[in-house]
Amino acid sequence: MSTGDSRVIQSNQTGPHDNLIPTVKRHLAHEFRAPYADHSVALFEELKAWKEADGRPLVLDSCCGVGESTANLALLHPDALVLGLDKSAARVEKHSHYHAGVDNYRVVRGNLNDLWRLMVADGWQPTHHYILYPNPWPKSGHLQRRWHGGPLFSSILALGGQLELRSNWRLYLEEFSEALAVAGHEAHWHELPAGPALTPFERKYGQSGQSLHRIVCDLTKKS
Repeated sequence: MSTGDSRVIQSNQTGPHDNLIPTVKRHLAHEFRAPYADHSVALFEELKAWKEADGRPLVLDSCCGVGESTANLALLHPDALVLGLDKSAARVEKHSHYHAGVDNYRVVRGNLNDLWRLMVADGWQPTHHYILYPNPWPKSGHLQRRWHGGPLFSSILALGGQLELRSNWRLYLEEFSEALAVAGHEAHWHELPAGPALTPFERKYGQSGQSLHRIVCDLTKKS
């Protein structure tokens, strides 16, 4: 099934996954201890030096793809440093097409499984953390590949700040909201703000007539 030129997500789930809550509880109870890759440690040290040399508050744009969202967020947060991270070199290398003409951001290829944990261990506290249109992994067997169903969920929580997620699959955000509730946090649903799309996916899905969804959670507060 498709709407316009953008395919609608299909899933064998009709509601939140039956194993969502026990899976979240298990991951929150057990620290993820996979060894860090050497290249991740080297990149982290480079990013740490960049952040500390500037001194402005940090905004994270995780899974940033080509980094159009990072450039747009740099414009929205002119008094902050904005860091866009994505695991795909092919996507990151396309960023020059989206450069915003401002100097308060970087778009970097990196492994979030390592970098989020390194940031937490070093006490990083971004003011805002955006995860925009993450891979939905829509099959029910893919629960633990979704950020809220995997072992890195605790790192997302520990980074703190104002967390914002957007998706064209409402169920993903419903599950994420339930996972946040397990950890004692409350997500709030918001309409997308008026104005240009933040990401290429947001623009593509919107032009195709798909419903776009947004949740925001202040991780500095417990519900």
